[in-house]
Amino acid sequence: MSASNKIIQAVAGNAAGEATYVEDVFSTYLYTGNFSTQTITNGIDLDGEGGLVWIKNRSYSYQHHLVDTERGPTKKLATNSTSNEITQTNNVDSFNSDGFSINFRDEVNSNGRTYASWTFRKAPKFFDVVTWTGDGDSSREIQHNLGSIPGAIFCKRLDTTSNWAGYHIGNSITSGILGLSLNVSNAPYFTGINNSSRFNDTMFQPYQLYDYTTANRSNENGATYVAYLFAHNDGDGIFGENGDQDIIKCGSYTGNGSTDGPEIDLGFEPQWLLAKNAEGTGDWLLFDTMRGWPVTNDNQRLRPNSTAAEDTRDYYSPTSTGFKVTAATTTVNGSGTNYIYIAIRRGPMKTPESGTEVFAVDSGGNGDSPAFISNFPVDLGIRHPDRDQAGNGFYWSDRIRGNKYIKSDSTAAETTITAGFDQMDGFEDYSALSDAVGWMFRRAPGFFDVVAYTGTGASQSIGHNLGVVPELFIVKQRTGSARPWVVYSQSIGNTGGVYLNATNAEITSSTFWNNTTPTSSSFTVGSNASTGASGEDYIAYLFATLPGVSKVGSYSGNASGTGTQTIDCGFSNGARFVLIKCTSATGNWVLFDTERGITSGLDNFLLLNATDAETTNADLDVDPDGTGFILDGDHTAINRLGRDYIFLAIA
Repeated sequence: MSASNKIIQAVAGNAAGEATYVEDVFSTYLYTGNFSTQTITNGIDLDGEGGLVWIKNRSYSYQHHLVDTERGPTKKLATNSTSNEITQTNNVDSFNSDGFSINFRDEVNSNGRTYASWTFRKAPKFFDVVTWTGDGDSSREIQHNLGSIPGAIFCKRLDTTSNWAGYHIGNSITSGILGLSLNVSNAPYFTGINNSSRFNDTMFQPYQLYDYTTANRSNENGATYVAYLFAHNDGDGIFGENGDQDIIKCGSYTGNGSTDGPEIDLGFEPQWLLAKNAEGTGDWLLFDTMRGWPVTNDNQRLRPNSTAAEDTRDYYSPTSTGFKVTAATTTVNGSGTNYIYIAIRRGPMKTPESGTEVFAVDSGGNGDSPAFISNFPVDLGIRHPDRDQAGNGFYWSDRIRGNKYIKSDSTAAETTITAGFDQMDGFEDYSALSDAVGWMFRRAPGFFDVVAYTGTGASQSIGHNLGVVPELFIVKQRTGSARPWVVYSQSIGNTGGVYLNATNAEITSSTFWNNTTPTSSSFTVGSNASTGASGEDYIAYLFATLPGVSKVGSYSGNASGTGTQTIDCGFSNGARFVLIKCTSATGNWVLFDTERGITSGLDNFLLLNATDAETTNADLDVDPDGTGFILDGDHTAINRLGRDYIFLAIA
């Protein structure tokens, strides 16, 4: 990290030399109202650093509720309204060092209703909040602390009714769009304005911020104002482990009028998107991956210019490097029409330090929603509805696909289900049986990633965000004809794989991965129908070894008759999850976990590739060990002498 970036990161609120991550400065947090008091703990230091809290009732037609640390928690604005600043108690009570507290008013905490909150922390190269009193000077300069030219500014007069006023850089840092009003769907007043003398990395001229009518400029004498400034990182971001990553982009694209719309390269996978038609009438559109922004359809839409409750549209599909337009409507993709956006990078960016941050296993039967508790947002949820009954199997759902599942005992394409990923601490909305089990994974650098892609019928490189070389990844075609699950293992190499839904030994095929070894930024698929058929959609789950958290490995069986073998994973408190597959002969995918076993006695196991009920076997068992796990028995599935095995273990 450069010395200048260390200084900027120190200014951003972290100790000098420490990295700043997107999860330090931005959060989408979902909650259900209780008409009492709640503390929203999202990890954002508003008390010490300052920022903005934006809340919207998802299930009812209430106003958007905005408060910031410059004006105080009782001073409300609404993006959908021309109203002046309103003082209200019993809404947001306080800004805290790790989030904020709310009280019982309907706009933020009505009993039983669902809410979304977005928190933006003040930080260089990300976001700032500025207030001032107008003096009528057309050349007045207001100082800011973005440390870069603002990518977008939204301004509101506080002392009387008025439209919001705004600016966006559009497609060029020197040629932006003025007269944007968050409270209306109208076209902006003017495009192509020269920004160089009006906005820079330390100041902006408020008189140049006006609404879509130009009737209200933002420096009237004696008037009071607030402005929210969003940065635009263009290869100059200061975030991540090395202080060199971008986390926010303000840009534009031109529509093509097709359902195969433009694909926007942000250089990162987004978690939050605000977009608008920049030439004509069209709602402001707000999407995020917590409420539901899957690649399939059913984007959960909110409109900042409207009080309307959340509804669904199929407008955009997030990708590992940006997003793609998937609708032909003029709202997002009129032919030749210009559209603007603000996009924020998906987190977490920080490498996890313990397995409990990114993996959990839980039994059902708690009678609550979510049915399975993780204590973190879940990106992949694997559910077994009743482990004591045969004929069920494993249902795989993930945040990227939304309400869809695929079964690891089946070659069938995905099917619709209510997966319930709009939870902060688990998944599934229904009351699960006591014998149900959920295995939950969070995407995180060095540990686990999920990628959706479409095949081309030829070799193609697929980008990922694991940050290291994946050692094990699982691919499933989710559309079209029934196809097997294919698993890449580093121990097998790029010339073959094994099927997840079957007992087959290693299969040699140059068309799985095109004989190409994955890298820290991409993996390659070939023309095989199970990994890359033209026009078919796929999902890939990528795993790697992360010291102290996960271990992807291989071993040779050593048992002839009774016997044991210790598998050292480098853990300090043993493995909570163990998945094993024999690759040199036929054998099941055997799953153990501490919710159901991994004790010194016989352990219950399940088979990922089958619908068998849970069972035990004296020759097919694992025992606990502080460094990993112990193979206890002579069985072809886990430890037969001379046979080769692969495994995934999580601490």
